[in-house]
Amino acid sequence: MHFTSEQRLDDGVLAREFTLGETPGTLWTPESAAPAPLILMAHNNGLPKAEPRLVARARHSAAHGYAVASIDAPGCGDRPRSAADEQARADLRRAMQAGESADEIFESFIGPLVEKAVPEWRATLDALLALPEIGGPVGYSGWTAVGIRLAVTEPRIAAAGFFAGGYVPRAQREEARQVTIPLLFLLQWDDEGNPRRRALDLFDTFGTKEKTLHANLGGHTGTPWFEVEDGNRFFGRHLK
Repeated sequence: MHFTSEQRLDDGVLAREFTLGETPGTLWTPESAAPAPLILMAHNNGLPKAEPRLVARARHSAAHGYAVASIDAPGCGDRPRSAADEQARADLRRAMQAGESADEIFESFIGPLVEKAVPEWRATLDALLALPEIGGPVGYSGWTAVGIRLAVTEPRIAAAGFFAGGYVPRAQREEARQVTIPLLFLLQWDDEGNPRRRALDLFDTFGTKEKTLHANLGGHTGTPWFEVEDGNRFFGRHLK
């Protein structure tokens, strides 16, 4: 892991950019000298780690005593996108806007993204836990499909918060039965990009006995800010 820049923000949080091989990332850490528990924060496919909503959530969590890390997954943010990826994104948008079934396009596009992203997240986790300012345990927050695979394959993750969840590849919908860690599941009731019934069915599928569903009115980007604060309380019960 190579740190390329750092900035002390006005809330006392230290923001550092890093690279790990071809993977760019950002690490936010609190002022406290004690090793901090870690939250891996993943945005949904295609969006960058610099997305303002993700940065705001990360800074808020770091100011409350967590180390928070985000990376640009393959094909996301500033990382190169293949012509096939761009075509798949365009086909997916067109099908959804036209009200057509996007299931097969989604499977052929998002499924491989998950397979590429999860090993990079695990390698990032290895590097982060080697830093003296991070002491674990580890939580995960964000992109549901990647989070399911990590929750199943990565024993160091102790709790997870998933967003949306209507469109999740079949492989991860099956793996959801194996998720046994505490789970907070956020659902926007009027999310045009994530069918409500599928999200509710996915919540029912999770194998954990400790799962909580928070549903709010509004579209995909309308998650109320108080859910960030509730998320910190959720992680506080399981990571501190």
